Amino acid sequence: MEKICPIIQYNVSQLGTDVQMPNASRNYCVFNERRTNEIMAQAEHALPAVDMFLKGARTEPQVLDALHVVDKMAENNVKGVKELYPTLARFNDTTSPNIQVMLAGIYRKTLVPDAFGPLNKMLIRQTLAPNSPYFDPTEEIGGAILQYITKFNAQNAYAQNLPNPVGSQLNVSK
Repeated sequence: MEKICPIIQYNVSQLGTDVQMPNASRNYCVFNERRTNEIMAQAEHALPAVDMFLKGARTEPQVLDALHVVDKMAENNVKGVKELYPTLARFNDTTSPNIQVMLAGIYRKTLVPDAFGPLNKMLIRQTLAPNSPYFDPTEEIGGAILQYITKFNAQNAYAQNLPNPVGSQLNVSK
């Protein structure tokens, strides 16, 4: 296993210490962007530390701050973010609308196939029992589901319109 740089380890260990949660006048979390950017600057070298942190995270602010870092990494196409799915899946059954929104954003960017089912479960749960007084998590969750449908429908349509290679017995049309 790769040794984690002490500076990365320190920055990651501070995640969750100063998250400002949504409230009546602000419907989103506020994170320490300086720290997020310092961790992100290490790109894939920071992933093992973030993964370890998420595996041990116990409070909502800790989870949210670490997911915020992962979301920014996914947004910046950091190599290896998709491989965090087994760790992220630990939070798929959360009832926290804040965590659901962060997961949906990450899943929308990474399009890990295994996350499609949990996204649908989150959407159904939020539809039946909305639990956020400050925002509607179904917007982000539904948007992530639509992104999956769009991507995978486009792939299927493209595959079905490809001509069969010469001499091939493969028939991709239905």
